[in-house]
This record gives sequence, C-alpha cells and structure tokens, in this order.
Amino acid sequence: MAEDNDSIDLGSPMDPVVPVSGFPGPPPPIYTCTLTPELVAKAREELQEKPEWRLRDVQALRDMILKEQPNLRTRLDDAFLLRFLRARKFDYDRALQLLLNYHGGRKAWPEVFQDLKPSTVKHVLDLGFLSVLPHPDPSGRYILCLRPGKWKPNDYPFVDNIRAIYLTLEKLIQPEETQVNGIVILADYTGVGLSQASNPGPFLAKKVVSILQDGFPIRIKAVNIINEPRIFKGIFAIIKPFLKEKMAERYVLHGSDLRSLHRNIPRSVLPEEYGGVAGQLDMSSWSKTLLDSEEEFLVEFCQPDPLEGVVLPESMLFEGDQASGQDDDSFRGLRSQLYYCY
Repeated sequence: MAEDNDSIDLGSPMDPVVPVSGFPGPPPPIYTCTLTPELVAKAREELQEKPEWRLRDVQALRDMILKEQPNLRTRLDDAFLLRFLRARKFDYDRALQLLLNYHGGRKAWPEVFQDLKPSTVKHVLDLGFLSVLPHPDPSGRYILCLRPGKWKPNDYPFVDNIRAIYLTLEKLIQPEETQVNGIVILADYTGVGLSQASNPGPFLAKKVVSILQDGFPIRIKAVNIINEPRIFKGIFAIIKPFLKEKMAERYVLHGSDLRSLHRNIPRSVLPEEYGGVAGQLDMSSWSKTLLDSEEEFLVEFCQPDPLEGVVLPESMLFEGDQASGQDDDSFRGLRSQLYYCY
C-alpha cells in the first residue's frame, strides 16, 4: 500500500490525465505518495529520503526559493520540488542549484525550448528516432531507446531530436517510481555514418550533456551502446570531455554482441530486434503517449520566461549560445578524427 501524506497545496499547473499505452500518467495536483513500501525503503537507502521528513524537506526548499529567488516563476507544488530533492539526495543547496540550472537551460537554448510541445516533434517520432520500451527492467527503470541512424542531416535540424528527447524525459520523470529508480538508455547506432557523427559538434554536445547531467532532475543509471561503428570512437571523443567520471563509467559498449547487452538489459523487456522476447519494437505507443500530452506541455513550456527579472549566480552552468574559439578548434580536430575512423 502506498504511503499517504497531508500536503500544502500551492497548486500544480496540470490536472490528472488518464495514462495511455500502459505508461504512467502525471501526478495529481495535491501530492500523495505513491511509492510502494519497497520503493520507500530504496529511497531512504539511496536518496537519503526520510518519509517522516519528506514534506518538511519540500517546504524547506520552497522557502529557499521564495527567499533567494523571489522573482523565479517556477512551480512550487510538492510533486515538482520532490523531483529536484530526490535527484540531489535531499541536499537543499544542490537541489536549488539544479532547479536554477533546469530553468537556466531554457534561457540559454531558446531554439530547443521555445514553443516546446509534442506536436512540434511529431516528425522525429514518426521517423523512429526514439521510443520508450513498454516494460521497465527488473529494477523498475524505463528504457529510453534511441536510434541515431534513423536521422539524416537533410531531414530536419538536429535540435529537433533534442527537443523530442527532452519532452520524453519530462514525461518519464512524472511518476515517483522513475524519480527513485532512474532510467536506462539504449542507443542503437546502426546506420550512423560520418554525416550524423560530425553534425552536432562539441559545443552542441557540451550543452546536451550539461542539461542531462546538471540541468534535469533524472537519474541516468546506464547508457548501453549497441551496433556502434568504428566511427563511434570519434563520436565518444566529442562527448567524453564533458562527462563526469561517474557518468562516463555508466557507458557500456556492446558492439553487435547481444549476449553482452542481455547481461545488462534482460531479454524479457527487450524487443525481438535486440534478441528479446517482448514482441517487435513498437514506436507508436510512446509517440501516442507524448502526443496525447499536448495540453500538459502547453502549460509547462509555452509560458513567459520563468527567469525574467531573476539574477542568476555567477557560477550558473549555462553560459549562452556563443561557442569559444577553443570549441571551434576542438571541432576541427575531432572532425579530422572522424574522417580517419570512417
């Protein structure tokens, strides 16, 4: 039985939506803990979350926001703030910094976050660039499946892929189970060639990694790479300098060895395409889940700038859109590496 708690309701911008395709729906406007006793114990052990102090901790973070960032137009409801506390193991200061990074990323990257809603990335979903497998793994982690080889530079701008990934993460982080368990990424590099590998560049890669590592309240527990070509050495050379050591250690390269993949993701939750027994890879269910959430995202992302009038710390993670000369030089060098590997 899930644990019940009274809550201060400061209002959530979203009303409950009936879940579709088996994926969890958004939380109700008034917070009630939905974690099972097992997940409550896991959150206590791994995230330093004490159920008896949970709402006190949320109120403490809320008070910090109102005192230190009174002009920040952010959600203050329990369910939303809990995401940031859990992502930073209930360290108030780090949770507040993550919240600022979360909003700062939007300001620093308007081409990704402006008018961000599922209907604007329908072409990405239709192409099959990403999906979420319908069943979580035995650890309760949903699996985000990326297929970069499905995208070609002439199809549409690369930032559209990032928009689709971000919307997917926003949807995945809604249920408390994901906040505690985290997610797993499965990236299939079949069909990736030089044109895809060299397109993003190091500055774009840095911004993507920065958002995922330090600007979004989700725990990425593993990144499994399969069918990577020789050129992947050059791709990873672009990404690795921006990865924290802990995150870099979570990358596992399997090549075409499905047995290696199955040691990390069991066959029971994998589609037939990856040696699993969970039927054929279905790209439509997750696409429907996102597209049916259009109104949620209209409220979440199509509003005035939440940072207008806010003075951010000098240590702010995001530094704007202008790449330095060093980034340009690095890109030229890495592009040479990619040609060599290819």
